Amino acid sequence: MQPHDSQPPQPAGGPADPYPALGGWAQAQDVTATPSEPPWYPSSPQYPAAPYGIPTSQYGATPYGYGVAPVPPGTPPQRQPRGLSPYGMPARHPWEIPLLVVVCVITTLAMLIAVAACIDLVLDRKLPSIYLIILVFAPIVVWFLRGMTYATMRVNGVKMSPTQFPEGYQLVVEAAARFGMAKVPDAYVVLGNGQINAFASGHGFRRFVAVYSDLFEIGGAAREPDALAFIIGHEVGHIAAGHTSYWRQLGMFVAPSLPIVGSSLIRSQEYTADNHGYCNRHVGAPGAMSTLAAGKYLNKLVGFDEMADRAAIEKGFFVWIGNAMSSHPVLTWRMWALRDRSRHGKLFLRPSRPAGAPPAGSYPSNYGEVPALPPKPVP
Repeated sequence: MQPHDSQPPQPAGGPADPYPALGGWAQAQDVTATPSEPPWYPSSPQYPAAPYGIPTSQYGATPYGYGVAPVPPGTPPQRQPRGLSPYGMPARHPWEIPLLVVVCVITTLAMLIAVAACIDLVLDRKLPSIYLIILVFAPIVVWFLRGMTYATMRVNGVKMSPTQFPEGYQLVVEAAARFGMAKVPDAYVVLGNGQINAFASGHGFRRFVAVYSDLFEIGGAAREPDALAFIIGHEVGHIAAGHTSYWRQLGMFVAPSLPIVGSSLIRSQEYTADNHGYCNRHVGAPGAMSTLAAGKYLNKLVGFDEMADRAAIEKGFFVWIGNAMSSHPVLTWRMWALRDRSRHGKLFLRPSRPAGAPPAGSYPSNYGEVPALPPKPVP
């Protein structure tokens, strides 16, 4: 995949869709900036305006999102409609807030019970268990861990800037503008050691994104610019959706210990962040998921449609429990959700093929070429 500034000439009427199998996504058109555009986006692209004639999904007449309407030119992000299309603002997964309320109530009850238990034990001159102590001091524990994580980024991470990883820095600025954020979060590159990952967090009033170095190549350029734009949009989306708030993370303190409920809340947040990544750079969704599936060198061999179709085929109790216990949606379900933008990603039940869907199995024989590695020197 070529960088944006070296793409071949595009045909009249806009750039071609690099993923025609994903429904013929239309490209948003740039519009002229208005005088009211916030001054903190000096280098970001202009707000996109959705063209009339919204594209339909590959499953027939189902439109992307929920009644997606064209966005008037120059509309600030905060005033754009929310949905699942590339236009407007990204939608929040419908299960996220209800599950968050449940988990916060459980966390509050657990902390109150821990305080009462510790008081009783102290009055009886007994030592509370370490778990009770952690629950009682959860506000301090969360504050301390967030501070240590941020400090680690500040002293060990390479901070993205116009001179260090400028491509990634620009993508962060553009994502913040896309979501109408008042402040661009800090962004760091950390050593990946072969892992493909990124995360978002914060401390105090500061928010930051960390991207593993393996998403870049030698020289600081992204191997897959669109995929990296999707991933950065996903992580900045966590910040824009409030997932990195101290109070939210404190309310979710016991979520990792709650089977099904806690992991389902975290999965719903990941679907919400995927909606942000999709709105930020929808053409990067297949590349990002393929990279998560096979790595940055073999992602070209992954058939996005073929893998997404397996979400409706692979079934059974252990498939269900594997997804239900996972903090992230399983990749096949996640790919299905990013392809079918007529509905939110499935949280508990596997996707089912809509009526009139094309039959699975007609895939190309190969999906791309993997460049050969240079021969190893003979000692």
